[in-house]
Amino acid sequence: MTLKKFLNNFEEYFCVWTLAIMTIVVFVQVVMRYVFANSLSWSEELARFIFLWFSWVGASYAVRERSHFRVEMLVDLFKGASRIWIEYLVLLIWFAFSFFLTWYGTKLVLFIRGAGQVSAAMRMPMTWPYAAVPAGCALMCVRLIVEIWKLHKNGLSHAESGEVRATELKPSGDTTEPLEGGK
Repeated sequence: MTLKKFLNNFEEYFCVWTLAIMTIVVFVQVVMRYVFANSLSWSEELARFIFLWFSWVGASYAVRERSHFRVEMLVDLFKGASRIWIEYLVLLIWFAFSFFLTWYGTKLVLFIRGAGQVSAAMRMPMTWPYAAVPAGCALMCVRLIVEIWKLHKNGLSHAESGEVRATELKPSGDTTEPLEGGK
């Protein structure tokens, strides 16, 4: 595996591994609680923290895959150049919001680090779970810059390439190929 491929797919690998680890931790907790009648004090907290990281890094992966929820009604009213400008506007607002969360999330992490706050069960510094927000949003910012560049380079062909509407799917549901006459 090349470094470029790893960096391009980092979020996907990260989400797969964190989901696997979280599943194992929860499974061990269930076995310990119901088979051995002795629960682990730290497992629920660890699973929660892993889920935080999974969610925020997964949000960045969803940007790459263009699978975030979108309200298409307004965008579909526009065609041609005006639609491209609306797409730019949406991506720029999204980038600004992600940058805001990165900036203030980092400030919050630094504040918590200075306060020395630790988690209840594991006694782990709370900077680690809180760092999921600025880390995930920073990754989203990078992915949004890539999306803005792709929109600039390829125009609407890129903006529409990631969209497959449910009404365009074949009735079998086994494939994501559009029906004839679809976009």
